[in-house]
Amino acid sequence: MESQSKTPQRKQIDAVVIRFAGDSGDGMQLTGAQFTKAAAVAGNDIATFPDFPAEIRAPAGTLAGVSGFQLHFSSKDINTPGDQPDVLVAMNPAALKANIGDLVRGGTVIVNTGAFAAANLKKAGYEENPLENDSLADYRVLPIDLNKLTSDALSEFDMSTKDKMRCKNFLALGLMFWTYSRDPEPELENIRAKFAKKPALADANVRAFKAGYHYGETTEVFQVPYEVKSASLTPGLYRNITGNEATALGFVTAAQLAGKQLFLGSYPITPASDILHALSRYKEYGVITFQAEDEIAGVGSALGAAFAGSLAITTSSGPGIALKGEMMGLALMVELPMVIINVQRGGPSTGLPTKTEQADLMQALYGRNGESPIPVLASKTPADCFFAALEASRIAVKYMTPVMLLSDGYLANGSEPWRLPDIDSLPTIDIHHRTDPEGYQVYARDPETLARDWVLPGTVGLQHRVGGLEKDFYTGNVSYDPNNHERMTEVRADKVERVTQDMGELDLDGPAEGDVLLVGWGGTYGALLQASRRLRAEGKKVSHLHLRWLHPMHPKLEETLRSFKKVVVAELNMGQLRQLLRARFLIDCLGYNKVQGRPFTVSELCAAVTEHLQ
Repeated sequence: MESQSKTPQRKQIDAVVIRFAGDSGDGMQLTGAQFTKAAAVAGNDIATFPDFPAEIRAPAGTLAGVSGFQLHFSSKDINTPGDQPDVLVAMNPAALKANIGDLVRGGTVIVNTGAFAAANLKKAGYEENPLENDSLADYRVLPIDLNKLTSDALSEFDMSTKDKMRCKNFLALGLMFWTYSRDPEPELENIRAKFAKKPALADANVRAFKAGYHYGETTEVFQVPYEVKSASLTPGLYRNITGNEATALGFVTAAQLAGKQLFLGSYPITPASDILHALSRYKEYGVITFQAEDEIAGVGSALGAAFAGSLAITTSSGPGIALKGEMMGLALMVELPMVIINVQRGGPSTGLPTKTEQADLMQALYGRNGESPIPVLASKTPADCFFAALEASRIAVKYMTPVMLLSDGYLANGSEPWRLPDIDSLPTIDIHHRTDPEGYQVYARDPETLARDWVLPGTVGLQHRVGGLEKDFYTGNVSYDPNNHERMTEVRADKVERVTQDMGELDLDGPAEGDVLLVGWGGTYGALLQASRRLRAEGKKVSHLHLRWLHPMHPKLEETLRSFKKVVVAELNMGQLRQLLRARFLIDCLGYNKVQGRPFTVSELCAAVTEHLQ
């Protein structure tokens, strides 16, 4: 685009938080994803937070139907998608009403005035047009009729008005590309590639994108364009990745390291379904994906695959995990390796299917009948989902046990730059299948891990019995002996406790002692890390501890907790980890809790810790 050479002097800024918001049919997720790609190509550090409507087909123009995508891109290291957007792009009145309260005071709101008809204002609950009163006086409002600009740009195209309006998101995207000095050429190629099977639609979106870009340039809606320089990232090959994509790649890599076929038995459920979608694309690596008729069939097929010798996984969210409970108990009883992935969402029941929460911790630890302990670990960032998947796989096969991996909606859909690891540096996953029938006892155990042998079905002389009834301590035959049951219960628990041998060091950021230890787990990592560092920069003695393992607990955890005057446990639930720590260590942990379907902000965490310090 030749006009790029006419761009005026750019204003350098360190970071920007943009939120695109509109109807679920306005393409806000696509718009945000495309801008994220441009930021990644420019070398910025990025963090994203897509926000989907909870209802699949909420009425158009209503608050329930608003879809949003927040992107934080910076020339410096960042850990969260930002507390508040600096810029809000609101495609209709409902998007404005649902999001304006989050915009930073003095921030910029770009409003699509073409959608502010009386009917849309009524659907959004406005009694009068907010563009015609003082309700937006705290912000810089840029009223732009995106509908008319799109219609004018596509006047030569033989398309219905409805189809033309579907291109207005690319006009908004073009405007943002000019505003933040993004190179438009790669995006034009992306548009053509994305819509390659529909050339007419590709041409229309290209035209709309160019119109938005040139509108910013010719009208100078911003006095000068801004520029965010590339970040100083560790040298290497990077890609932008979501948590679900990273989880899928982690399991594919684990299977390759183990020399095993990967089998996923799953039933689609938000927000875990994208793991199934991603893994279905890796057939060339021997990956088998089975979309079952229900959750029970999904986990049952995975357990069967584990019995047959595959690296077996099953994915779900809280409601599906509830249905998988009995089969997880069977996996524990017959001591077969399987990884159960729970991408948590707001509950209970159907709850808030598209919103994030951390309320399945107790379910992960105790949501099975009888004494049924299993190892439970959690991912902490979108990119970390890759390494958590590797770790879960390694522990499952080493200790011959089902393992639960906790993710959440914030991690699953959020994205960040991921430096591709050196495959040769990844730890191997060693697997041994017994073939020698001499002296074979089904539940003879390795002295270090207490794992039984993994015997493939059909191996001559090693036939054995599987099933949910209690097993004899050695032979594996059904046993109703009370002393044997107690002995088997204790050894299964002891086996899980021995996972502590493989935990490495605690994830502690800051001094090993002080006034406040801010403790968290899972997807709260970025906000807690940034909050603790901000408080230390203010001279406060605050450190951050993030738990990878929820069960068993790290052997040095109690010592670390007792090294601080106060322990504040921050969770997106009503205090589940806090309750566990209090019960286990008899330490009066304090809590900061939030169950709004939204992640923590750094500012609210800083305020909470400061209050405890006072």
